[in-house]
Amino acid sequence: MSERAADLPPFVPFALPEIGEAEIAEVVDTLRSGWVTTGPKARRFEQDFVAFLGGDPALQAIAVNSATAGLHLALEALGIGPGDEVITTTHTFTATAEVVRYLGADVVLVDIDPATLCIDPAAVEAAITPRSKAIVPVHYAGLAAPMEALLALARRHGLKVVEDAAHALPTSCGGALVGTLGSDATVFSFYANKTITTGEGGMLVTRDPALAERAKVMRLHGISRDAFDRFTAQAPSWYYEVVAPGFKVNLTDIAAALGLQQLRQAEAFRARRAAIAARYDAAFADLPVILPPRPGAAGATAPDDLHAWHLYVLRLADDAPALGAGRPGAGGDTGDRDAFIEQLYARRIGCSVHYIPLHLHPYWRERYGLRAADFPHSQRAYERMLSLPLFSAMRDEQVDRVIAAVRSTLRGDAA
Repeated sequence: MSERAADLPPFVPFALPEIGEAEIAEVVDTLRSGWVTTGPKARRFEQDFVAFLGGDPALQAIAVNSATAGLHLALEALGIGPGDEVITTTHTFTATAEVVRYLGADVVLVDIDPATLCIDPAAVEAAITPRSKAIVPVHYAGLAAPMEALLALARRHGLKVVEDAAHALPTSCGGALVGTLGSDATVFSFYANKTITTGEGGMLVTRDPALAERAKVMRLHGISRDAFDRFTAQAPSWYYEVVAPGFKVNLTDIAAALGLQQLRQAEAFRARRAAIAARYDAAFADLPVILPPRPGAAGATAPDDLHAWHLYVLRLADDAPALGAGRPGAGGDTGDRDAFIEQLYARRIGCSVHYIPLHLHPYWRERYGLRAADFPHSQRAYERMLSLPLFSAMRDEQVDRVIAAVRSTLRGDAA
């Protein structure tokens, strides 16, 4: 190691899962049990997840190997197919939209509300056509989308609603937890950087028994009987029937073992994230930046609603200092934002951008003839935003370093 490298401070990662001895012990117990694929722990995880959401006996949870799979299953169970249109926001990860294309339907992308960075109900309403069949709102960064308005809109037009809640555990909207609202289905993510993690994994929740039954069948090859039931039965039960050309998206017991222990800590993890976000807010309040929207902000949910704080997204204000040139092909006037990120990396601070909007990606742009001018709010947010490190295992000294790096960069200090 060079003398210069030895002098560098430790790198602060953008995200890091918090895995403790309880999770390790649960996984080891799973390995010793002999049941490592979908089995008793996956089922317990589903039951515990419903209990976490309040225990509504009508609510069902279906564990899957990713939120992408959960969105796909939900839309498939709702009958979305060729000739249909599904409306969602351009300001999301491609998984939200790609599942619509899996089913042969078309995606209609709309803009965000610049105050909340969530999908704009007015833009949704303007996009509705006779082909519209569903809306997929995204709870961006952990702040709930305006579900009251969206659900009312869906009822008026006879549309289905599947919530992309990948960022939203636990998040509330109007005092009710996301996952218990009036939509047809809600899908959560347990990817490595989420509030709780199973490494890879997701959960589809719904009160619709027909949707739940279809999703359970389709998550494992379209087989009519649950594999766990067949292999744990005390009497011969080898017979099954394939009733549809299903998928292979079940969650393993090894992954569920992580989830069982992580779920017990979900509120503590969220509280730690919220505390870090509050420190960031206080430290950056006097800087030329736009702080992340909070519950109670214009267009957002009620002031006492929960924010999951999956992401802490800063936007450079119009009066922010010039920081540098952008990257070729970055998709807009991103120069100062790009330079901001590069200078934070030079200070050993990891960060990211959420998201490069779908209208800037070649597939979506070319398939639907999209232009940046069609999505002015998402485009402007993208050009000025970056996501700072935020994870429950983050130490106070790491938070201090992020704060110092952001303040120093915007003062123009040399890295």
